[in-house]
Amino acid sequence: MRLMIVGDVVGRPGRKAFARHTRELRQKHNVDVVIVNGENSAGGKGVSRKSLDELYNNGADIITSGNHIWDNREVYGLIDSEPYLIRPANYPEGAPGKGWCIYPFKAKNIAVVNMSGRAFMPEMDCPFQKIEDVLSEIKDQADITILDFHAETTSEKMAMGYYLDGRVQAVVGTHTHIQTADQRILPNGTAYITDLGMVGPLNSVLGVKADIIIKKFTSCMPVRFELADGPAVYSAVIVDIEDATNRSTGIERILINEDQ
Repeated sequence: MRLMIVGDVVGRPGRKAFARHTRELRQKHNVDVVIVNGENSAGGKGVSRKSLDELYNNGADIITSGNHIWDNREVYGLIDSEPYLIRPANYPEGAPGKGWCIYPFKAKNIAVVNMSGRAFMPEMDCPFQKIEDVLSEIKDQADITILDFHAETTSEKMAMGYYLDGRVQAVVGTHTHIQTADQRILPNGTAYITDLGMVGPLNSVLGVKADIIIKKFTSCMPVRFELADGPAVYSAVIVDIEDATNRSTGIERILINEDQ
């Protein structure tokens, strides 16, 4: 089995880039299932019916999220009815939506879990404790388990990778919008990358017009974010999983810069 896991899609520029490249990549690399982080897909913050439909219609099978999932209030009316849209599982009990889903593909059940970090992030339940609860809950349902760990610091994401090494097929980091170059199979067989990166405007600061962010840093005053335009970057990984053993056998980075 071959999975493609795509970084944070940022607003309309990101959705357009996702539409331009995903189906071609699926075909070129014989991808079976596409997982994408969509928490910034509606105007750069949150999700909407329109942004979800665009992602699904252009090749997404499962959509993960993160701390921006609630930024567009439209999500409250749809998250409980979307089987393959998930939010971090370590939100306190009673939060709308769910933190994991089971996606059937041929003879396999793929569990996709979403978790939020706590270092420099909004306060959440402990992701290390919560993942234990989730793994216990899905152990008889899932053949393959993938974690999108939406976190700020490299140390917290790496710690989660080693914590789960050998117990899940992949741990991929999201949130920083910058793809890291540390993809590898960890010693006990888990595919890992610290951050997938983003799908969004290349000439920007994390998707936002650079001059706005420069003003924010140089003036220390509030600014109104506006998404950049122009050529995009498309960031993802492809994870190979052996059908007979459900073992991860490879992880490959995908990085498309449209100005090259």
